[in-house]
Amino acid sequence: MSPTSEAKIKNIDHLGIVAGLIDEIGIVETINSKLGIDSREKIAAGIMVKAILINGLGFVSRPLYLFEQFFDDKAIEILLGEDVESDYLNDDKIGRVMDNLYKYGLNNLFIEIVLSVIKKFKIDTKYSHLDATSFHLHGEYKSEINQEEQEEITKERPIFITKGYSRDHRPDLKQCVLDLITSSDGDIPLLMRAGDGNEADKAVFGKILAEFKKQIVFDSIMVCDSALYTQENLKLIEHLKWISRVPMTIKKAQELVQSVNTEEMEEIKKIEDIEEMDTEEREKREKIYRDLEGYKWKEEIVNYGAVQQIWLIVESQKRKNSDLEKLEKKIKKEKVKVEKLLKELKKEDFETPEQARYKLKGVNKKLKFFEIKEVKLIESKSKDNKTIYKIEGVGQEKLTEIEIRKKEAGRFILATNLVEDGEKLKPSEIITTYKNQQSCERGFRFLKDPLFFADSFFVENPERIETMLFLMSLCLLVYNLGQRELRNSLKRIKIGIKNQLGKLTLSPTLRWVFQCFQGIHLLTLNSVNQIVNLTTERQFILSCLPSSCQKYYLLS
Repeated sequence: MSPTSEAKIKNIDHLGIVAGLIDEIGIVETINSKLGIDSREKIAAGIMVKAILINGLGFVSRPLYLFEQFFDDKAIEILLGEDVESDYLNDDKIGRVMDNLYKYGLNNLFIEIVLSVIKKFKIDTKYSHLDATSFHLHGEYKSEINQEEQEEITKERPIFITKGYSRDHRPDLKQCVLDLITSSDGDIPLLMRAGDGNEADKAVFGKILAEFKKQIVFDSIMVCDSALYTQENLKLIEHLKWISRVPMTIKKAQELVQSVNTEEMEEIKKIEDIEEMDTEEREKREKIYRDLEGYKWKEEIVNYGAVQQIWLIVESQKRKNSDLEKLEKKIKKEKVKVEKLLKELKKEDFETPEQARYKLKGVNKKLKFFEIKEVKLIESKSKDNKTIYKIEGVGQEKLTEIEIRKKEAGRFILATNLVEDGEKLKPSEIITTYKNQQSCERGFRFLKDPLFFADSFFVENPERIETMLFLMSLCLLVYNLGQRELRNSLKRIKIGIKNQLGKLTLSPTLRWVFQCFQGIHLLTLNSVNQIVNLTTERQFILSCLPSSCQKYYLLS
């Protein structure tokens, strides 16, 4: 190297993949077209959002207030453009962009981006899944108001940061709620909505689906847990197709679960003539068989909430074994409790027989699987010669109650309004589709990962918090789309890549791929750029991702 040579090394790592996916989706262009480009600003809103998403998917546990430092050692001229300098990425600019995003309308902007993704990447939207989670917050928020004021405010208001049912098991902290609709195909988020901290799923799920239907241009069967299943919600979504779990608080559901005999139920038939099927069909059938092994079901036509529907009474052997094991533990625990209560009861003095029996009645109310029966009432005199009564009892199992619990073990009910011949679903499809409700859960786990940039928010006002949820949901969109595209490419060419254990897989997580790309640098020598540490294996992975990812590693 000559004395005048100047070498600079900057990190790219996996961030080129993130930047390429953002480009492929067209996030920068969409945001710039909606928010406009201000000639007075050094950096456009779309590029700023791209920088935030790269930061969010950097997985270095740096919150947003360490944003500028995140880019200090990164190849910013490659990732964000030659005209972008790190000092442009400051708190003031982030704040202005977040405020402008909020003013435009976060939900509408998210849906516009999603609709283009569905079209471009041919996302299968036959099934969509709705669920909610909560995020706890630190600090004081001006949005806390009383119930009377809350009812007067229109839906355009910011969310209320307040205490509510905490999925994070932090009831001591204020929170907000994130509602998410995702596709079965690749867990792609289709809708995000920020909600009040004390929002109840039952109260909003029907309204969310009805509003979603107004905004989307594709037909989708909506899948949701039992929070959706109320008479009010069923009326709200009467024009939608849906699958939901039936809550066991409904008397008809309790009766069916307890009355159906296992012998009446059907189960998945073993695959026959499997050798005659093509590979794709065989793999599909084998997956269905694996998913439904140990499941049994029975169909019933039910009218509930003035809606005719199919109820599928389902029994899972795996869940049944687990439920019976838990039941046995509960019975043993209560038996110990009953023995202790009997001893305490025997020692207690009562002034009248009625008082003794009233106490016994109160004790029995707290027991689920046992009942203390009166054996005898003993009359005697106290030290001060007053008449006292003692009661002796014996604990007996509530055999009928225990039998009911045993019959309920492993059982649940799924409902759908798809009852007509042309649209009716097979029971196997209803069960496997509902099992895919984990689609939302996987998204929530991703967003709540400690390595993600917003595990717990430190943003000053509710509007900014809503905008953070929007940006986090965009991160999830970028991540899940990248993972879907990579997996589809690997399955198409039938070549796997090594997982953490060194074994080949066709379904790697994108997070593992990100780890595999650590240590990739941009070397600039005499104004000439080259990528260092781009191995053959890494180049193969890039070839399986959208083409926009490759240019960041100078491959195209």
